[in-house]
Amino acid sequence: MLNDVVIGQYFPGNSLIHQLDPRTKIISLTIFIIAVFLANNYFLYSLLGLFILFNILLAKVSFKLIFKSLKPLWVVILFTALIHLFTTNGLVLWEFGTLTITKEGLQQAIFMSSRLTFLIIMSTILTLTTSPIALTDGIEKLLNPCKKVGLPVHELAMMMTIALRFIPTLLEETGRIIKAQQARGADFSSGNIIKKAENIIPILVPLFISAFRRADELATAMEARCYRGGEGRTRMNELKVSLKDYIVISLMILGLIAIVYYNYVGVKYL
Repeated sequence: MLNDVVIGQYFPGNSLIHQLDPRTKIISLTIFIIAVFLANNYFLYSLLGLFILFNILLAKVSFKLIFKSLKPLWVVILFTALIHLFTTNGLVLWEFGTLTITKEGLQQAIFMSSRLTFLIIMSTILTLTTSPIALTDGIEKLLNPCKKVGLPVHELAMMMTIALRFIPTLLEETGRIIKAQQARGADFSSGNIIKKAENIIPILVPLFISAFRRADELATAMEARCYRGGEGRTRMNELKVSLKDYIVISLMILGLIAIVYYNYVGVKYL
């Protein structure tokens, strides 16, 4: 399962989404998140699903990678669906003992699981099509107005990107530690929950040591290259917003407005 984590990885390409400015992709993802939370019927969720499919094809991302991004979180998605399925009051469709499925519960289960799935997929597309450096620059540019209130924008953007970038690295390190412990006779699959929790300790200790060592090496490398924060720093590739970026953001805003109109105005006339 550790090898199935895709978020934080970047795959170079020349698709339209790869070519977009990172700020455009971050803003578009934010608008999409708002749209997902505003959607409240099957028609809108179907449109959002088609939009995600269109983005996957446009980004030329393998469907296998998308499914891999969902695999580690399927338990969370399933648990969320079951919670809403059996705890939402409404018109009873099925009942067995203390378990009751209502029409409203079934609808909420579908909506909430779809919502989580959509957010995971779109976040994965963002990281797969945007390099860590470009993502850092994009976040920093978007947060620039916060400098006026004393917020260390560059440092915050750098920390977020480094944390995102090191997710695959730490998971790979965890996999190596598990294999090394298993080669020494460790058993991580048998026993009760308490025993399994105790078996995690031989993994966590060397993992934390490795993480601190990597952090120290990274800090040393940044100091050796005279890193002093964002003040006065220049970039090899300056971010430039092109016509297609404006078109994409405009279409996303129009789509969000259409969803709001459909929810609060248009549905009255259907």
